Amino acid sequence: MTRPATPAGPDGAAGALRALPVGLAAVVVYLGLEWLGFLHEVKGLPATPWNPGLGVVFALIVLDGPPAAAVLFAGIVLAEVLVVDTALSWPLVVAVAAIETACYAAAGTVALRLFRLDVGLARLRDVLLLLGAGLAGAALVALLLTLLLIGFGELGVQDVLATTVPLLVGDVLGIAVITPLTLRLVAARRKGGLAFGAGVVAEAAAGALVIAACLWLVAASGRPDGFKYFHLLALPVVAAAVRHGLDGACLALAGVQLGLVALLHLHGHDVRAFTEYQALMGVLTATGLVAGVVVGERRTAETLARAAEARAKAKEAEAARAARFSLVSSMASALAHEINQPMTAARALARAAQHIVQTPGGDLARAEANLANAVAQIDQAGTVIRRMRDFLRRGAPVREPIAVAALLDDVLAIAGADARAHAVEVALDLSADLSADAIADLPAIAGDRVQLQQVLLNLVRNAVEAIAAAPRPPGDRKRPGGLVRIAVAARSDPPRVEIAVTDNGPGVPPHLAAHLFEPLTTSKDDGLGLGLAICASIVEAHGGHIWLQSSAPGATEFRVALPTVATTPSG
Repeated sequence: MTRPATPAGPDGAAGALRALPVGLAAVVVYLGLEWLGFLHEVKGLPATPWNPGLGVVFALIVLDGPPAAAVLFAGIVLAEVLVVDTALSWPLVVAVAAIETACYAAAGTVALRLFRLDVGLARLRDVLLLLGAGLAGAALVALLLTLLLIGFGELGVQDVLATTVPLLVGDVLGIAVITPLTLRLVAARRKGGLAFGAGVVAEAAAGALVIAACLWLVAASGRPDGFKYFHLLALPVVAAAVRHGLDGACLALAGVQLGLVALLHLHGHDVRAFTEYQALMGVLTATGLVAGVVVGERRTAETLARAAEARAKAKEAEAARAARFSLVSSMASALAHEINQPMTAARALARAAQHIVQTPGGDLARAEANLANAVAQIDQAGTVIRRMRDFLRRGAPVREPIAVAALLDDVLAIAGADARAHAVEVALDLSADLSADAIADLPAIAGDRVQLQQVLLNLVRNAVEAIAAAPRPPGDRKRPGGLVRIAVAARSDPPRVEIAVTDNGPGVPPHLAAHLFEPLTTSKDDGLGLGLAICASIVEAHGGHIWLQSSAPGATEFRVALPTVATTPSG
């Protein structure tokens, strides 16, 4: 059923013509389902505890609005004649059809427009709203039809419960079982159709066998105590809901309902027994639908969470890369000087060698030595450029074993130029227990070399900036011990390696010490407060930890602990 266009004009007429075949097909489906579902007739009313045709039409109403209720009106009138073979007069038949059509059209419209029902039933709220609308419409229909028939003398007061209860149960079950299934099938069609793999078909077949076995225990055995086995039907329904969400629950409930109707009809159960079973079916339906939609909501939430996490990681990677460029940008002048120095020296040495070669009887050994020194100077400049290029490279993180000594050597090479430009000495701490050999023998750590370089460079750069910005007494640079210093040290602390960056600068203010690794926390006038936060996220992603060991002036120390290769989790 499609939403008809406005009736005015040729477009409205064309829309009506297009909707007519769909409406006629819906009426045929309604009559077929009424014929399959009809079991009992009381005082001319199809008081069946199972009304699947109503479920289909109610789905059309919430999909296309009140115009779709015309299908219900036509279907009820035709069903009273063709299926029920009613003894009611035509005015009463029309009145019955009008009451049911008006009530369900109103219930569907209120749910759709006033309460904003999402026909995709993606949330628990929407499933409960749909069931509530169906229950409200069914209760109103049962009340009004009962009053109508009593008023016309077609129904005695003693027949009210026998007629009203099956009618109410049948309408509610028809909507609860068939309407969600119809809406989900429509949603799947709009998304590109249904796809059934071999595994799904096999699983459906196994579920059908379990449902059949449970139904045999409940109804087909003919035992009067079959009610006590009804709870077994919850097993395949809940299993389908857990496996496939609301779609699985809807299909399982439809299978249970159709099987239950067929078996009860086959064994000749009266309307009272049938209504009792259908009341239990109502409880099972509500349970299955709620379980299915909750599973669906959880999976949707997990999908959204994974997508949000992926976006956050992408943004974090962008921020880290931007921080690398910012770090290098702030050191650009010093790095340019660091590259210019060896290139200038190489040029002078090459010119000197050229002059020697051009001079008759020149000292060729000296020319060769000059050329060797020029090559070494060019190699030094090339090393700086290569390290900087690797540091700025684009790409996904690469986990690999990293030698701690090589990592520190790269960091010191990149940071050294900027430190020297600010008259700060940065070097390895080669005390008695931290010799170069001891650092070389440290176990390898696993991670992305560029990211870990960024962490250590950020710590060294922060120390350089803090020392450069702090006032120093005259002659401070001439004091014993040389320049103000930044010492980088490493030691083994199984199953981790700890790397320390210590400086003898002004220290960290107490009010910042506890929040340094939180975003937007900075002691710089032009700082963004993201550098250390990014460092913390990088270290934690490597399974490590970063902290401020000491904030004291003259002995500020940051430490980074990273797991060794043997203890680093894969992935």
